[in-house]
Amino acid sequence: MTSMRHDQLKQQIIDVSKKIGIDKIGFTTADNFEHLRPSLLAQKAAGHTTGFEHQNLDERLNPDLIFDQPKSIIAIALAYPTRMNQRPERTAYKRGQFARASWGIDYHRILDEKMAALIETIRELISAEPSITFKPMVDTGELIDVAVAQRAGLGFIGRNGLLITEEFGSYVYLGEIITNIDFTPDQPIANQCGTCRRCIEACPPSALLGDGRLNGQRCLSYQTQTKGLMDPEFRPMIRNVIYGCDICQIVCPFNKGKNFHFHPEMEPDPEAVMPELVPMLTMSNKTFKLKFGPMSGSWRGKKPLQRNAIIALVNLRDRSVIPKLLEVIDHDPRPVIRATAAWGVAELSDLQNQELLQFLKNAKAREDSAETDILNEYQQAIDKLVRLPKLPQSPEN
Repeated sequence: MTSMRHDQLKQQIIDVSKKIGIDKIGFTTADNFEHLRPSLLAQKAAGHTTGFEHQNLDERLNPDLIFDQPKSIIAIALAYPTRMNQRPERTAYKRGQFARASWGIDYHRILDEKMAALIETIRELISAEPSITFKPMVDTGELIDVAVAQRAGLGFIGRNGLLITEEFGSYVYLGEIITNIDFTPDQPIANQCGTCRRCIEACPPSALLGDGRLNGQRCLSYQTQTKGLMDPEFRPMIRNVIYGCDICQIVCPFNKGKNFHFHPEMEPDPEAVMPELVPMLTMSNKTFKLKFGPMSGSWRGKKPLQRNAIIALVNLRDRSVIPKLLEVIDHDPRPVIRATAAWGVAELSDLQNQELLQFLKNAKAREDSAETDILNEYQQAIDKLVRLPKLPQSPEN
């Protein structure tokens, strides 16, 4: 295929991408990303990685290790909504929140469908060349999606490490397609943050390093996705957000006024993205899958979300939930959930209560085979109850 035909095909792809529902598209070479290696190694050495990343660093940086004779990478972006058109009804229960990137149907599915449709269309356009091949991927793939998107001219990487587009801000999902078609690359976009440090200053755990990198271990989005006990330092910081975090996006000037409702499948179900917290504590697996299964925020299962729901109830100071937490301690089969509930009981108590104190001591005694951190969580809850002021005694008649 000649370079002229490549350019014609590129324009045809750009035109058809809009009909498919792709909001932004760019093209870059399949050259390596080796310039990122020192930074990625430094991040790993510093303990800043989360473990969610693809573990083979060579494959993350070299498209030719995961694709036979790659020539180009097509990068796409889909804009997602930032405000709900309808909020859930007010009920007797306090509500939590899912971050915006988990609204609607799991974005991995949406991106996969868009890229599959784009690949099918490209195959139709070049049906005479059966040797053309493709490899689509999203953020679960080998390549670093923001690096690909930046080099393909979709936007620049902000101080918060997210891709920021001119049209949609950072409220975009990213996907990429490696191919053996040699397209003319688009121009990368340089960082435009200037002296702005709003995201860095607004991040509660100071996870942003200031140069587009972050300490992933301190990121609140990561913390909401862990499966063990959440470090007490981060518990008040998540407020009532039980999955993800939007703070560094909300404060970004490039995101001001950005709210796009292009894709019906991304529209949030108010009851799912702002769920009642108390019913979540004893939710069955079946109910969980029905309510949250289609969302990307369900990928770690119900355990982290139930743990986070307890923390959110404490942050909301909902003392009415104490009886439910005692029920969780008595009946939930998972030590992390029981121990978090014990912490919640102590945090929500304002006066010493001998009955509660004995309840937690008995609960701890039943955890003899538990891990040390579980036992410590119980003991800290017991110690907190002991330190509380005693209930004033009624004067004698």
